[in-house]
Amino acid sequence: MDKNSKIYIAGHTGLLGSAIVRTLKNNGFRNLVTGDNMHLDLTDKLSVSKFFAQELPEYVFLCAAKVGNIAENIKYPADFIIKNILIQQNVVLAAHVAGVKKLLFFGANCCYPRECPQPMREEYLMTGPLEPTNRAYAMAKLAGIEMCRAFNVQYGTNFIVAIPASMYGENDHFEHDRAHVLPDMIKKFHNAMVSDMPEVVLWGDGSPRREFIYVDDVADASVFLMDNFSPLEEEIERGDILINVGTGIDYSIAELADVVGSVVGYKGKIVWDDSKPNGMPRKLLDSSRLRAMGWQSKVDILEGIRRTYQRYIHDIKQI
Repeated sequence: MDKNSKIYIAGHTGLLGSAIVRTLKNNGFRNLVTGDNMHLDLTDKLSVSKFFAQELPEYVFLCAAKVGNIAENIKYPADFIIKNILIQQNVVLAAHVAGVKKLLFFGANCCYPRECPQPMREEYLMTGPLEPTNRAYAMAKLAGIEMCRAFNVQYGTNFIVAIPASMYGENDHFEHDRAHVLPDMIKKFHNAMVSDMPEVVLWGDGSPRREFIYVDDVADASVFLMDNFSPLEEEIERGDILINVGTGIDYSIAELADVVGSVVGYKGKIVWDDSKPNGMPRKLLDSSRLRAMGWQSKVDILEGIRRTYQRYIHDIKQI
């Protein structure tokens, strides 16, 4: 990409999309397209086709997705699989028809098998059963990955895939139905602190281990991949079009709760509700391939949580 390249960020208002917009602007990219002026519905094939025909972007970051926490994934699996597949197929097809030079699609770490060897290498994808609590969402993302590979094979496109660790940061989702574990903890601990509550109840038993990455690091890696990652023909044939984006460090949910409680300043008791599901036992990515290319994360977990909490406080004061 050069500074004048026309770049479309699908899902620009979300956690990752907004971080990519920030990163591109900070790096001097001036020709960014978001679809704001058309109120673009990415589940509508005709609208997406018209948008691409009108705008003719050269590069696409496909961040848009329907996301939610464990409870929402369990309750609305049909919504998660249908909406995500519609978004992916519409954008990928329109990108091909419009002659996009390169597209970066984002998978999810839950695409790896539930009992996947740790750390999870790219070649472990589709080698075992998925975690049941978010299987529909993971299947949709797997379909998106295969869609990118299939277009590369059949049409010679340059569609690549990044699988980030669990993201958090500025513009995170704190709503009850969308908040993942880290922002959910921040909100719960903050509310408990200001209300002087003696305890906070969290889902599961605290034992699952998760790898967290600050979203601006993922955005930085995404721009890096657009410039530096183009699989060879033989790699495309065997499906080797994806790359993990992580820190290489994971934490138990109990350890995470202690860090979040410390940052927020909550002094009360943490109670674990082990009648609720844990999700996958562990999700640690092997990001050695990306590190070998010369990229590594910059923001550690403590600094990232501090930044996220500061932003949360700023946002709720504006309400």
